Amino acid sequence: MRTLFVTGPGGAGRTTVAAATALAAARAGRRTLVISADRTDALGAALGTPDAHPGLTALRLTPDDRFRDDLAALQERAGSVFELLGADRLDGEELTPLPGGDELALLRALRDAARDDAYDTVVVDLPAAPKALAALALPEQLRRYLRRLLPPERQAARALRPMLGRLAGVPMPATWLYETAARWEDELAAAQALVEAQDTTVHLVAEPGPGGADALRAATAGLALHGLRTDLVIANRILPDASSDTWLAALSAQQHKTLAEWETAYDRVVRVPHLGRDPRGADELAALGVPAPDAAPGPVEWPVTETTAEEGGGRVFVWHIPLPGVVREELGLIRRGDELVVTAGPFRRIVTLPSALRRCTVAGAGLREGELRVRFTPDPDLWPRDR
Repeated sequence: MRTLFVTGPGGAGRTTVAAATALAAARAGRRTLVISADRTDALGAALGTPDAHPGLTALRLTPDDRFRDDLAALQERAGSVFELLGADRLDGEELTPLPGGDELALLRALRDAARDDAYDTVVVDLPAAPKALAALALPEQLRRYLRRLLPPERQAARALRPMLGRLAGVPMPATWLYETAARWEDELAAAQALVEAQDTTVHLVAEPGPGGADALRAATAGLALHGLRTDLVIANRILPDASSDTWLAALSAQQHKTLAEWETAYDRVVRVPHLGRDPRGADELAALGVPAPDAAPGPVEWPVTETTAEEGGGRVFVWHIPLPGVVREELGLIRRGDELVVTAGPFRRIVTLPSALRRCTVAGAGLREGELRVRFTPDPDLWPRDR
């Protein structure tokens, strides 16, 4: 299944581009699903009447209803715990969604689409880039938290829990807690697999200009940090070249200056014209000329290479992490055990070191041509000695 995430700076016309992309895919003969988590249904307004587009299905998420169902089920399973604590149960009418409900609803929709195998292409209208990246990074982060809080190996002590409970005087975690954690792990793993799949890419939508250029650079860096591939930059709302209006002519010149920079910095840039109005319906969306998703490019790789130190001739391993758009002043690195904490501007990711590097110490790092190169040297106490 080809999955395409559409995001970019706020107010850049992401939803319109997502609708036009999904419509182009459906017209190319692909079974297409377009998903929006926008509570105002801007996607529906752009498409007009989705049922009029053969091969296209539009889905607007309703996280409020799912949240109530999940919390009601949790209260039912944990009833004995609530009674022990003397807590009153919450009624469905007083339940309001907590922060993060929209992101979890989106991940579930992606997981369901992948499992159903009913679509050839899924286009996702994501929120603005920082929030979109937080949603896409959520499965990896939550799985890490689950492994730390409820390690699967603790389930081996299941037979000892009644005795431990009597000794401690308090009830031990019930089996259902670990079963729930295992179910969450499976659901998050499925969502993460789709986000990281070879057929998943990102289209970045931005209006050419100084503000759009800064936001686009930051979004590109954040996506690269999380291993997501940006295969297309859509320069939206391009003004005509010639205009008798002095103000419009100056704005058009600024756009074309930024466009020239983008077309040098990024592999593929598509220009989308400004129609003078918000596009509505199939004909106006088609007039934008937004292409259907192509075949996904090759996967992003973070290879480890081996070289020889300039001084002493010892072995040095270099971990190559592509981070286009990152500047040196915004970069941070911290080694924590078998993990590396990488910060790029406002974005941060905790990655597990490859097995060979876990037996090494960090010898330095450098940023060169959009690639972070972290150098490691073997730790004599951990590395096997040559005989």
